[in-house]
Amino acid sequence: MDKPNLIIVDDHLIFRQGLSNIITTENLATVIGDASNGKEFIELIKHIEPDLVLMDIDMPYMNGMEATRIALEMMPDLKIIAVTMFGEEEYYYKMIDLGVKGFILKTSGINEIEKAIHDVMLGESYFSNELLRKIINSIGHKNNPKIVDKPLITDRELEVLKLICQGLTTDEIAEKLFISPKTVKSHRSNLLEKTTCKNTPEMIVFALKNKYIEF
Repeated sequence: MDKPNLIIVDDHLIFRQGLSNIITTENLATVIGDASNGKEFIELIKHIEPDLVLMDIDMPYMNGMEATRIALEMMPDLKIIAVTMFGEEEYYYKMIDLGVKGFILKTSGINEIEKAIHDVMLGESYFSNELLRKIINSIGHKNNPKIVDKPLITDRELEVLKLICQGLTTDEIAEKLFISPKTVKSHRSNLLEKTTCKNTPEMIVFALKNKYIEF
């Protein structure tokens, strides 16, 4: 997999510089730009085209939610990972609904940053376990997909769902269950339809809220 071109968006200069240094030193991506708020970021992507964005949520002038909405309208294939802090749980589901592919904490170590970038660039989603617990505890039921009767989900689909929630990629699930990646994708598609979720991150939240898996 080629290194993605990446932009870091955060209102703290020292954090942007530190994260950029880590990503560059570890050869995880090519940092092609940074911005201190959503407005700067939107202006930036009019001139350069990233593959991936690490997006802060709470910023002045234009926050991460609005910046994500506008950016994905401009570049539907852009992949965005929210970089968040504890205390911002109320925004998680809104960011998922907008199309964010993953969440990492600002306190995440290099291994977690590397896995998040790797998984999201493969078309998967990524959540740290700590954040998943926060999502379970903090997002109100009114903002979540309706509960679906468990009998609608087959045993094999449930196996796939649990492995998705554990952070395994499509290829990893296929290897673990001795099935083809194409079959995993078919199960994922069926699960999205049955849970009435728009994307995999939303489905992960659904599964956790409805106790298909616990952390």
